[in-house]
Amino acid sequence: MAVAAASVLALVVTGFAWRGIDALESSLATARLGLGGAKDGALDLLLVGTDSRTDAHGNPLSEQELASLRAGDAESDNTDTIVLVRIPNNGESATAISIPRDSYVKVPGIGMSKINAAFGATKATEKQELIDEGVDDATAEKDATQAGREALIKSVADLTGVTVDHYAEIGLLGFVLLTDAVGGVDVCLNAAVDEPFSGANFPAGEQTLDGASALSFVRQRHGLPRGDLDRIVRQQVFMASLVQEVISAKTLSSPGKLGQLTSAVQRSVVLDEDWDIVGFARELQNLAGGQVQFRTIPVEDINAMTDYGESVVQVDPVAVRAFVADLAGEDDAEDARTDTTPTVDPATVTVDVANDSGIGGLAARVSQALATKGYRPGVVGNNDGSPVSSSVVRVADPDSEAAKSVAAALGGLEVVQDSSLTSDTVVVVLAADYEGPGTGSVTTTGAATDIVDQGTSPTPVPSGPSIDAGRSGPQCVN
Repeated sequence: MAVAAASVLALVVTGFAWRGIDALESSLATARLGLGGAKDGALDLLLVGTDSRTDAHGNPLSEQELASLRAGDAESDNTDTIVLVRIPNNGESATAISIPRDSYVKVPGIGMSKINAAFGATKATEKQELIDEGVDDATAEKDATQAGREALIKSVADLTGVTVDHYAEIGLLGFVLLTDAVGGVDVCLNAAVDEPFSGANFPAGEQTLDGASALSFVRQRHGLPRGDLDRIVRQQVFMASLVQEVISAKTLSSPGKLGQLTSAVQRSVVLDEDWDIVGFARELQNLAGGQVQFRTIPVEDINAMTDYGESVVQVDPVAVRAFVADLAGEDDAEDARTDTTPTVDPATVTVDVANDSGIGGLAARVSQALATKGYRPGVVGNNDGSPVSSSVVRVADPDSEAAKSVAAALGGLEVVQDSSLTSDTVVVVLAADYEGPGTGSVTTTGAATDIVDQGTSPTPVPSGPSIDAGRSGPQCVN
């Protein structure tokens, strides 16, 4: 299970190790991605750990390197570590927000899925389509990888309500190299563990882990009281400890360690090509460890089950967006909540629903789903206006709060202007891409779902410890 983003956070957020390294930027692996451009109260960085058995430049790892990972030979494009770092516009703090890998979310082109599959599933589909079109394997791999990254970025943005401004990706080898570059990282366990799936075999108490052992430490999830959420806590305390190691005098004053860090980053990290990482690091070099916090998005159910038997983590996108918006500060958070979750009394809004999807009865089901949320049912039938290729909300004034509210309730549809409508008319036109309420059972959050209510899962999930990078000594965890 890839958890390498835990280590790149220390370099990206603190930035100290980048000073004076002139050749770094020219040798970094980069990706062209359309990022940023929206005001949501903060600079948002998406850090991703992948299961890749290659380096950042696509070169296969040696047999010795593969053995050091203790992670098997099976290649995978899953992104099992997803961390969104929020830095408010005032630059005075940073919060690393972990997103559980099994979070059941809307993925572009796929529908409801575990978020860790957004990258890999999209990449696999795109690559096969390109090869079928006659594109050579190397080009298909490159273009499909970009499509996978974009699908993951969009999935995170849809879930959290933010615009991702920068992207960093690191594979398994990078985790080991970066940990070893700082001379190991201190951790602490509440009890001894011996878990064969991850290779985690550690005594209780404080200990210093090298790269390979640290990988086992942060991969373990079997045998932990809160399952994957406790594994996330492991990752967070490791990140906090690594931040401390990177900014410590023994690292900053050691040319050898700085050289190892540089070499590890050059070989292991992929950044979006528009990110001036050195300039960014200099801007944040006064950020103290205690100002770097670690959180996890709110979770409704860690043991949810779909009706086809898949175990998933159930999350409420509205609650997640409010949680993430709050981390940007009061004023900016209010702006962000206004942008992502418009407020209006549903009882004052009448909604017409027109079916242009080719799916019989969809308009009636969507109208009923809206009615359960308090909206007043309007005219329901087939679309007799201009055909649509994607589902939209039509309204005379595209800034209408009523239209924005309906669009949000249906999973984030696009609001488009239709000057032929009266000022109080809201029309939902459903295309074949529609995946919101009415396509399955309806939750109170407005997202389509096939999750079965078993009534046995821990809801709400027990909270984890509060973690920051300013603590003296490692924090003991499960």
